[in-house]
Amino acid sequence: MAGASAPTPCVFCEIARNSTSTPLLHFDDKVVAFQDIKPSAFRHYLVIPVDHIPTVKDFQRREEDYSLVSHMLNVGQTLLCRDAPQSSQYRFGFHQPPLNSVDHLHLHCLALPFIPRWKHLKYLSLGPLGGFIEAEKLLKKIKPLSPIVS
Repeated sequence: MAGASAPTPCVFCEIARNSTSTPLLHFDDKVVAFQDIKPSAFRHYLVIPVDHIPTVKDFQRREEDYSLVSHMLNVGQTLLCRDAPQSSQYRFGFHQPPLNSVDHLHLHCLALPFIPRWKHLKYLSLGPLGGFIEAEKLLKKIKPLSPIVS
C-alpha cells in the first residue's frame, strides 16, 4: 500500500524515522517495533509500518497489504516469543476507528496477563461497531482473492 502523507506531525512517523529517543526493539525497511508507553499486559509492544497508513480501514484485498500485516504479525510473534516465553497466552490485533488512539496503524502485541485485569476491556471486539480486531481475522478479511482459472 502506498503510504499517504500525514496532514499533521505524527508521533509514530517520527518513531519510524528514528527521530525520537524511543528505543526500538526491531527495525527493517517495512516496520519498527517498540514498547507501548502505557502497557496493558505483562509485555506490550507495538509494531508499526514505516510508511504512514492511518488505520486498518485503509487496507484492501491486495497482496502488498496482506504481506505487510503478515510481516507485522511475524515480527510481533518473534519479539514476544523471545521476551516472554513463559506467557501462557499472546494476543495480536488492531484497534479500529473510532477507537484507535493514534492515526498511524499499529499492531498491539500482548503477552498476557493483562495488567491490571480490567485492561482487557480495551481489547474486545465490538462486532459491527469496530473495537479490536485480531490480526488473524484482519488477514482473512484482506487476503487477496485467488484468480479464477477456467
